[in-house]
Amino acid sequence: MPREFSRARRIAELLQRELATLILRELKDPRLGMPTVTAVDLSRDLSNAKVFVTALGSDDTVADTLKALNRAAGFLRSCLGKRLDMRGTPKLHFQIDASVKRGAELSNLIDQAVASDTKTHSN
Repeated sequence: MPREFSRARRIAELLQRELATLILRELKDPRLGMPTVTAVDLSRDLSNAKVFVTALGSDDTVADTLKALNRAAGFLRSCLGKRLDMRGTPKLHFQIDASVKRGAELSNLIDQAVASDTKTHSN
């Protein structure tokens, strides 16, 4: 069983690298902001891949980026199929990675708590 996990993880990392390159070089959609592929989660049978991305800008800009990526999923899948030596190329499903935004919020809360604690103890 560990061997399957290792293989799936290696394929997910490969897909992440290749998708980042393809999005940067091949997609010409004006709605596309500056997306970053943060992770790829493969199904057990390697037929579906959730691709987590982050993008800079407002919520509307991020939503437009997500729409553009999901519309280009078929094109990206065909490009992956040509570049990679795999029997089948997984279907791509793009999702926004909320962990980066949540991490920034938590960091801000920690900074506020430290500042408050320092202010309380300095008096």
